[in-house]
Amino acid sequence: MINSPEHAEMAVDIACRNALGRKSVSHLTIPIDVQEQKLKGKYSPHKVKGHTSDIFNHDVIPSPELLRKAANILNEGKKIVILVGQGALDAGDEDTIICERLGAPVVKALLGKAVISDYSPYSLGGIGMLGTSPASDAMNEADTILMIGTSFPYIDYLPRPGQAKGIQIDIVPERIGLRYPVDIGLVGDAKQTLNCMIPMLNKRQNKKENEFLVSKQKAMKKWDSLLKEQGSRTDKPIKPQVIATAVSNELDDDAIVSVDSGTNTIWAARYVLVHDKMKFSLSGTLATMGCGLPYAISAKVAFPDRQSVAFVGDGGFTMLMGEFATAVQYDLPIKVVIIKNNTLGMIRWEQMAFLGNPEYAVEFTPINFAKFADECGGKGYSITEPEDVGPIIHQAMKEKKPTIIEAYVDPFDPPMPPKVEPEFVKNIAESFARGQPYASRMGLTLYRNQIHERLRGLHHHNSLKNHDHKRSYNEDKK
Repeated sequence: MINSPEHAEMAVDIACRNALGRKSVSHLTIPIDVQEQKLKGKYSPHKVKGHTSDIFNHDVIPSPELLRKAANILNEGKKIVILVGQGALDAGDEDTIICERLGAPVVKALLGKAVISDYSPYSLGGIGMLGTSPASDAMNEADTILMIGTSFPYIDYLPRPGQAKGIQIDIVPERIGLRYPVDIGLVGDAKQTLNCMIPMLNKRQNKKENEFLVSKQKAMKKWDSLLKEQGSRTDKPIKPQVIATAVSNELDDDAIVSVDSGTNTIWAARYVLVHDKMKFSLSGTLATMGCGLPYAISAKVAFPDRQSVAFVGDGGFTMLMGEFATAVQYDLPIKVVIIKNNTLGMIRWEQMAFLGNPEYAVEFTPINFAKFADECGGKGYSITEPEDVGPIIHQAMKEKKPTIIEAYVDPFDPPMPPKVEPEFVKNIAESFARGQPYASRMGLTLYRNQIHERLRGLHHHNSLKNHDHKRSYNEDKK
C-alpha cells in the first residue's frame, strides 16, 4: 500500500521486483486521499536518493556436484519418465534433447501442455484424470522420474513412493519434494539447469535401452487412433469431443488457447493439440471457473497479432460473460467456443463418480449466447447439427470481430478417466440406485460409447475430413 506520495517510488520498485522474482502478480493499493495529495519531497532522512537500480538477474543454477549426482541417477535409470509443467515452458528444446539421450517419454501436466508438441514422438500427453492411458502406464512402470517445473497436485497419479528414484528441478525451493519424495532436488531455472546437465547424460545406443520408450510410443498410436475416432463421430446430440477436435483443426501455428474449468477442460486437454509456438493456459488446479474468457482477452492484448481462442463451458462463461462486451469495446477479435449443455457438467460427474450420489443443483436456465454476442456488437454462431461443426467453426475463426460459437452438445456424455477403476464404476452404479435423474439416458450413452469404440475399425466418419488442416500439417512435417 502506498501511504503517501513519497512512498510511491519505493512501493512500485518493490512490487516490480516481487513480480519478476516470483513470476507472479503484485498488487498496489493507493487510497483515494493519497491519490489527491501532491508530492512535497519530504522524504525520510534515512532514504538516500538513487539507492536502488533496475538491474535484475534471474540466473539460478544448481551446483556442479548436485548436477552430477542427478545425472548419475538418470544414466542408471531403465524406465525414465519426464514430467513437465509450466516452469519448463521455455525449455522445450532441452527437454527434447534429454528425451533423445535417455530414451525417455514426456508426460505433461496441463499447464505444461505447450512445453513440447503434442505431435512429438516423445509426448505421451497429459497426466491424471484428464490425461492419457499411455501416460498412466508409464507412471505405473517408471523406475526413475525427472520432474521439471511442475508442482502437479494429484499425487495419486505419480509413481508410488519408493517405486522410482526422483529428481526435481524447480525455481522455488519449497516445492522440492512436495509431491514426491525425490532423491535429488535441483533449485534453479529449468532451461539453464538442463543445459548444464545435458553433457553429463549418456546417450542410449541400442534398441534394448529404448524398449520402454518404444512400447509407450506404440501405446500412444493406439490412443491417438481412439481419440481420432471419438473426435469424428456424427451422433446427435453432438459429442463435445467433436467440437474440440474441430477447434484444434482451425488453430493457427502460434495460437493462444485459454481454457475454463469443467468438463470442457478434459475435452481441451485431450483433443486440442498444441505444437511449436502455441500457448495453452488454464487454472492449474482445475478449480477456477470463469477464467477462460479473461485469459483470452489478456492474451489478445499482450499478443495482438496472434489468434486468441477461449474454449469454455456454458457454466463458466456465464460467470464473467459481461467481459465479452469488453472485448467488443476494445476491438479484440477473440474467439470464444462454448460447450453448451446447460449443466455444471464436472460437478454432476463428480457427485456421481466420486461420491456415488445423484446429481444435485447442476442444471441451469439456457441462454442464447449467439444472440448475446450479436447484441454486444460481436458475432454469434450456433452449432446444432453434426454436419455443421467443421464449416461453422472454420467460418467463425475467420471473423474480424469478437465472436462466440455456441455448440449444443450431448449433456450425458461422461468425461471418462484414461483408465476406469472399479471404484469409479461402483460409484456410478450407486448414484443410479439412489435415484440419479436421467439414469437410463446416461446408461444408454455409456453403452453406446463402449460399442462404438469396440467397432471403430469397422466404420469411418467423414464429418470433419474437409476441415482437418492440422492433420495435414502433421503429415507434411513427416
